[in-house]
Amino acid sequence: MELRKGPWSKKILVPVCFLIILIWIFLIDNSLLLNNLSGNNSVKGNAGSLRKYQIFRQQGLMPSKQLPTALIIGVKKGGTRALLEFLRLHPAIRAAGSEVHFFDHHYIKGFHWYRHRMPPTLSTQITMEKTPSYFVTSEVPRRVQRMNPAMKLILVVRDPVTRAISDYTQVKSKRTNMPKFEDLAFLNGSKIVDTTWVPLKIGVYARHLERWLQYFPLSQFLFVSGERLIVDPVAEITRVQDFLGLKRVICEKHFYFNATKGFPCLLKSEERPTPHCLGKNKGRSHPYIDPVAIQRLRDFYRPFNQRFYQLTGMDFGWS
Repeated sequence: MELRKGPWSKKILVPVCFLIILIWIFLIDNSLLLNNLSGNNSVKGNAGSLRKYQIFRQQGLMPSKQLPTALIIGVKKGGTRALLEFLRLHPAIRAAGSEVHFFDHHYIKGFHWYRHRMPPTLSTQITMEKTPSYFVTSEVPRRVQRMNPAMKLILVVRDPVTRAISDYTQVKSKRTNMPKFEDLAFLNGSKIVDTTWVPLKIGVYARHLERWLQYFPLSQFLFVSGERLIVDPVAEITRVQDFLGLKRVICEKHFYFNATKGFPCLLKSEERPTPHCLGKNKGRSHPYIDPVAIQRLRDFYRPFNQRFYQLTGMDFGWS
């Protein structure tokens, strides 16, 4: 008896055939993957590769993307980029390539999106990222704590007056019509500091830290001196390696001082075949600022600096 063919037969057969082809391609791709893992083209070799792959994955020997367990949270123009570049020399550290801004700009996208932005790591490696705006964004501490209450937090700080001038200089390099620093730092040409100007608000470190301490104990913070990171990078990097529970791999042999830029640079290492300095925008010359204005800013920051010293148990020596 011959089956009657109707229009419905094509509607069913076409997607069914397409599905069979997709399954066939998937099986071939996985077979090739297993062959590559084992170097054996036999069926027996494929089965062995699958077992090896499962064992490696269970033991953390296969790299996979993980959420970070350490963050460089700030501050902008404090030395965060330099610190991250130095830390990349450590084989047990893997970091996102650029500022992710998950906790301040992209939080609504979820942890899956965040994890996808991370580099693949082994179980013996630390995943980390740096976004300097985290430190000064009010919602971030709660969000970080919600994701990982054990998060290790690294804060690079710098003399707030020098930091503000550096911040201004960076913006001025992109805007030719930028007003003078003094006109932005003080209200209407007066002696009153404009505390709403963002480059000055960032430098009130104590207020920002007090917010973070509502969610994390002091023991989960490491405070890095931006000034010492320049003059003695090995000492500061050693502190970071200890804080992260890592072997002291990064040492004097990895650095040399570039007198032209006034910054330490990286010598060639196992990962870098040639010496490496930070970008041309690092070490940019600051514009002339009226010394009277600088002194007024130092007077403004002094009580906040003292409070920051009390909170951290460290004296950074800012005058």
